Amino acid sequence: MRRGIRSHTQNSVDEENPYWVSFSDLMSALLVIFILAAVALIIELTQKTNDVEAGIEELKHAELARKNIIYDVRDELAKRNVIVEIADNDTVIRIPESTLTFASGKSSIPNDATIQQAVKDIGVVLHSAIQKKDRFQYLDTVFIEGHTDSDGIHYRGKGNWGLSTDRAISVWNVWQNELSLTPKLGDLENAYHAKLFSVSGYAATRRANLQESNQQEKSQNRRIDIRFTVKKPSIAELERIVAQ
Repeated sequence: MRRGIRSHTQNSVDEENPYWVSFSDLMSALLVIFILAAVALIIELTQKTNDVEAGIEELKHAELARKNIIYDVRDELAKRNVIVEIADNDTVIRIPESTLTFASGKSSIPNDATIQQAVKDIGVVLHSAIQKKDRFQYLDTVFIEGHTDSDGIHYRGKGNWGLSTDRAISVWNVWQNELSLTPKLGDLENAYHAKLFSVSGYAATRRANLQESNQQEKSQNRRIDIRFTVKKPSIAELERIVAQ
């Protein structure tokens, strides 16, 4: 008898609270939605993390390719008794004045067999190192930079700016016009289908030695630098990752 009363009482409670079952179903549904939203968010964050890690990994490959180019060039030139230096945290091949000595106030390559051969060797070895294993695809630009000391000079009305630029152009002209290379350095393109090489002059604005109290210190600033920049994720690519 009591069992019948208890069962009847329980049924009465359920009948008198018809919203309880609906509320339980609603909470269950909300929990499922929350779990699905959390899973979707985790997947999205994981994808962003993977994209960022892929970008970082690509940049590491690019920096390693640049370093390998620079060290291969230095080591191969050393075998040919052509001395170049590595500078600026493994991003620059420096041709010191002791290897390429321009006459004071002149921009043409000296009429000296050893110097002329050294310039040609640098171009040939550079071409080989860049082409090896398609390393050029990791590069953005290779800058041929002319630099001078701070001594004022009258050079075609353009001073050290013109002198440094024309010296870099003289080196480039040897590589482009006097070397039998396939493809020519001037035909190489980066990953964005832009020309890989560029020529510029900086006068004395980027001195290797800020002290110029004697000729030895000044000579360190008279140089040709070959600067390598690597391909990096663009602003648009970074914005795309963030917007995902």
